[in-house]
Amino acid sequence: MRGGILIRRSRLDITLAILKIATNGAKKTQIVYGANLNSTIANKYLTRLEDKQLIEQKGNMFITTDKGRVYKDLASELDVR
Repeated sequence: MRGGILIRRSRLDITLAILKIATNGAKKTQIVYGANLNSTIANKYLTRLEDKQLIEQKGNMFITTDKGRVYKDLASELDVR
């Protein structure tokens, strides 16, 4: 919320936040807090990102894959806000 106005983030914004947080590996709790998500929504994003091979789970850690890093870098370059 900014100045009393609720600002919604796009799916891309949330995806990029998760990929950035998990670049060097992160636990689910770190992703939830770092991306400001609740556990249910984080699970949906993590499942989707794993299905697309942008992130992988090793034990209790989530790590951005090489494909995920390329995606994050390209999407960040194209973001013209």
